Amino acid sequence: MEKALGTVIQGSLSQGLEVRLNPDISVEDMRVGKFLVVQGVRSRFFCLLTDVCLGTSNPRITANPPNPNDTLLQQILAGSGTYGTIELSPMLMLTQREDTTELPPSKTVNDTSLASFTPQTNSNLQLLPVKTIPSHFSQVYDASEQDFRLVFGWEDDPIHCNFAIGQPLDMDVPVCLDLERFVERSNGVFGKSGTGKSFLTRLLISGIIRKQAAVNLMFDMHSEYGWEAINEGKQFSTVKGLRQLFPGQVEIYTLDPDSTRRRGVKDAQELFLSLDQIEIEDLRLVSYELGLSEASLDNANILQAEFGQSWISQLLNMTNEDIQIFCDQKQGHKGSIMALQRKLTRLSNLKYLKSVCPHNYIKRILESIDAGKHVVIEFGSQSNLLSYMLATNMITRRIHKAYVEKAEKFLQSKKITDRPRQLVITIEEAHRFLDPSVVHQTIFGTIAREMRKYFVTLLIVDQRPSGIDHEVMSQIGTRITCLLNDDKDIDAIFTGVSGGQNLRSVLAKLDSKQQALILGHAVPMPVVVRTRPYDQKFYTEIGETIWQELSDEQVFAAAQNALNDLEF
Repeated sequence: MEKALGTVIQGSLSQGLEVRLNPDISVEDMRVGKFLVVQGVRSRFFCLLTDVCLGTSNPRITANPPNPNDTLLQQILAGSGTYGTIELSPMLMLTQREDTTELPPSKTVNDTSLASFTPQTNSNLQLLPVKTIPSHFSQVYDASEQDFRLVFGWEDDPIHCNFAIGQPLDMDVPVCLDLERFVERSNGVFGKSGTGKSFLTRLLISGIIRKQAAVNLMFDMHSEYGWEAINEGKQFSTVKGLRQLFPGQVEIYTLDPDSTRRRGVKDAQELFLSLDQIEIEDLRLVSYELGLSEASLDNANILQAEFGQSWISQLLNMTNEDIQIFCDQKQGHKGSIMALQRKLTRLSNLKYLKSVCPHNYIKRILESIDAGKHVVIEFGSQSNLLSYMLATNMITRRIHKAYVEKAEKFLQSKKITDRPRQLVITIEEAHRFLDPSVVHQTIFGTIAREMRKYFVTLLIVDQRPSGIDHEVMSQIGTRITCLLNDDKDIDAIFTGVSGGQNLRSVLAKLDSKQQALILGHAVPMPVVVRTRPYDQKFYTEIGETIWQELSDEQVFAAAQNALNDLEF
């Protein structure tokens, strides 16, 4: 028998419900972010706890409170003179179709087909957005395991592509994302530094790989997704990267082969770019890092029109006299061109940039993606913002162009064999690419606005969501947010979210580690979770055969055993 926690005493659809707790329920057991249900007359409402309050029936009690040692008087007042209230924000309602009989109580609903992400759960019951509220004196209950199954499904669902991202704060029940819906749109992982964004991102990408929901391209700024990463804590330890979890499905490309070899990464492929692959749009994105003015970029267009793709190499080799002659002939500005030449010399410090490349490395990446391989691009020592933004933009522009061509071919042929694989591109420091001043000129702003038009979406990882253009934030499908303190960042998270004001207090009260608020396209309702641990148990549950390092003695013993078996 379910135990009622309290009674709905007032509320509204826009402001939420006010619930008075029963006398035997301690207000200290109510935590912001808790998942509760309200049993109405015809519907069962799934709600999120957004605030906890204390109330009194008489102002004289607060004016003359009982002595702290007078426990008897405190017990007499508890529940009548003093009481606790909670604020609930209704998110979903399980209701009966109009042509069926009365909705049974939740404890009698035992049809396992209900446990899915589908809005219409079966022929008799519907899981719908909230359009009304329960009546006065409706009873409030703790959410049961079955309630979570009804709303969030289960990971082994044969119909839906579900992945368990974590558990509720006070229960041992998985909370699942629908990965098919997740990869349909661009998504974000947000949180201030040190809250575990990288671990969350590895969890998500591991789930996408395991469930084959999409193929991934990860721009690994700090080289922590590919092979292994340092685990935060007092004692030094490492966690496995995606290549160790999925050795047959993940390939690592490196822009700094020396750094990659020093870290003992297995089978990483070198990746180089050439100066003739840099376009004006690539330079515009890093104009702040290079100190380029609009006049310099205008003159870069003149140089490109004259020399074509080799314009940067030509410019770097020009003398002052050559520049003067060029300006006289082509009406360029000598000062701007000389400043452009001086500032572009910084590109020579980037290890991965060559004058000419012997191979088209971006084509190799595309071939890996077409083959269903997940690609991690490591930067090693080339992880400064100039290097990261330039390489990421250059590679993404060309991959997106190839995907546009593939999508157009598919739309023309309608053949399923021509359908491009859904691609998820992961970028860190996303506000640098999606800043309002440059977002309309970068490929990342284009991808975010296109949604899945060309089968390419973004997974953006950032600690400053307020730095991302509002139009782009409104297009983010699913937002997985760890603790944020800045009011501007919190406001940015709820851009375009209905009822976001009710969730502000939930986000502000998260723990600094291993807690996140999830809302958006991939979950039926907002939910606070303890994120799934990224540990040995997870490796066993999620990965392929784990890549193990064997000593020479172990290798020799294995070979000897194999020979003995052959002789036998």
